Amino acid sequence: MATAQQSGAAPVPGAASLRAPGTRTARHGSIERSRGRMSYLFVSGYTVLLFTFGLAPTLYAAYLSLTKEGQFVGFDNFVQVIQDFRFGPAVLHVALFVLFWLAGLVLFVVVLSLLVHGLASRGLSTGLRFVYYIPGALAGASSVMLWLFVLDPTVSPVSWVLHAMGMQTFVQTVSPANLPVIFAIIAFWTGAGGWIVVLYGALNNVPGEVMEAAKIDGAGRLRTALSIQLPMMRKWISYMAVMSLAAGTQLFVEPRILSQASKGVVPVDYSLNQLAYLYAFKQTDHNGSAAIAILLLVVSLGLSMFFVIKGGLFERD
Repeated sequence: MATAQQSGAAPVPGAASLRAPGTRTARHGSIERSRGRMSYLFVSGYTVLLFTFGLAPTLYAAYLSLTKEGQFVGFDNFVQVIQDFRFGPAVLHVALFVLFWLAGLVLFVVVLSLLVHGLASRGLSTGLRFVYYIPGALAGASSVMLWLFVLDPTVSPVSWVLHAMGMQTFVQTVSPANLPVIFAIIAFWTGAGGWIVVLYGALNNVPGEVMEAAKIDGAGRLRTALSIQLPMMRKWISYMAVMSLAAGTQLFVEPRILSQASKGVVPVDYSLNQLAYLYAFKQTDHNGSAAIAILLLVVSLGLSMFFVIKGGLFERD
């Protein structure tokens, strides 16, 4: 009788609250699993595109670079393209362009982003960011077409600058000796605005109390920038260098358009990408073209790793 009464007795007070933590934990775990599945779903599209248009072509290029007519030839294709009389000058041209561009990009973008951030309190920051970003709206070919007029002393709005430098004709302006600097200026004009916006956002992440402490300690703008803002921007500067390096080694559109506009003054094999294009579509040597592509990939990856390590891109704060 007692057992029956116990089995039919009302629930013990507090029993529901004792089960609640486990229930909440199970529900929380279910939500987390659902979010995990959704994250995989969102990433899957990018993963498919990355493999289709990134990894698969890279693996195929590696295969072509090591074969000839379907036969494994080792590094013969690499030796062939390196011994090509056009390869050395093309390497030098790209190296000079990347050197001038990265140096100018890091220096001026950092300075301009600090300037824009410093003017935020005066209401000028938004307008300056918009003005800086306008050139980035132009595609590469459109940008070069615009610069064809800027570089022609007869119609250029800055013709007085070109005349002062002793350049009287378009051919003199685009002489091969001037091209690394010209291409660096074009690339900077096109891409710097976007990076200024990125670094401006990085500066906004610097804690306000840190900036206030620097002011209390009597640090001026220069000391604050060197000792506080630049170290906290290091990862973003490294990211900018890596992405710009990857784009810079792919130099193709600018010299190709200038070559057509100058009627051959700019050589058609000026850059490594142009040389790879000639190998593939003029000489029908896809193996040699693939070898150039793999060489570019290896060098770019090596330099990118240098910036990643020096910039601490994957370090935890």
